[in-house]
Amino acid sequence: MNVAFFIKPKSVTAFVYEDNTLRQGLEKMRHHGYSAIPVLTRDGKYAGSVSEGDFLWAIYGKEDARYEEKTKVREILKRENRDPVRITAGMDDLLHKVMTQNYVSVVDDSDSFIGIVTRRDIMRYYYEKIKKLEEE
Repeated sequence: MNVAFFIKPKSVTAFVYEDNTLRQGLEKMRHHGYSAIPVLTRDGKYAGSVSEGDFLWAIYGKEDARYEEKTKVREILKRENRDPVRITAGMDDLLHKVMTQNYVSVVDDSDSFIGIVTRRDIMRYYYEKIKKLEEE
């Protein structure tokens, strides 16, 4: 089984652009109720992911009241543990990734963002697989 079976396409996935302000990013995350969100370039390439903690640490202790309106998401972007998988990735690749993050971003061969796979979907897949093995 590969990623394509589980993917939530870009058209139904919330994301922010790297040139959005911190305020715009926070508002989008709050609106959707997410704790992390993919970040894209304007040409649709995957740039990374930001979490609530990334926003918190960026804003914490700033004296300038307009900091969140002047600072761009790209300035707080971190890529560690948030590397995407290719559309051709297998279940083992996904399982390894979702152990440390809520979702895995999926890109095509040109690094264009095409969607996400959620931890819930991966867990459901393995749960059903284990259940079938127990029934045999």
